[in-house]
Amino acid sequence: MNNDINFTAVDTLGALLAQIADLTKQADAIKDAIKEAGADGKLETETVNGKPVQFANGALFRATYIESNVETFDNAKFIKAFGEDAYKQFTKIGARFTVKVTSK
Repeated sequence: MNNDINFTAVDTLGALLAQIADLTKQADAIKDAIKEAGADGKLETETVNGKPVQFANGALFRATYIESNVETFDNAKFIKAFGEDAYKQFTKIGARFTVKVTSK
């Protein structure tokens, strides 16, 4: 088997992904605290383009709290109402390539 990727590269990838996971967990906890403060109206507010914007300032960065509505498509409900064939007429299938790294 031809293997152009060496063991060191795979271990480096695994270590980087573990660090990213730890950093993401920390970032998500901070984001959650900011979201909670924003939802409770505890952030600073300024008017931008006639709309109130809530934010928290650090020494180098600003975090802006944004509320928005999200519209989603309920494909299970669509299939139930119109059938699998109608759904498949508007469904695209494409290839996806993934690398999964796990510890040994």
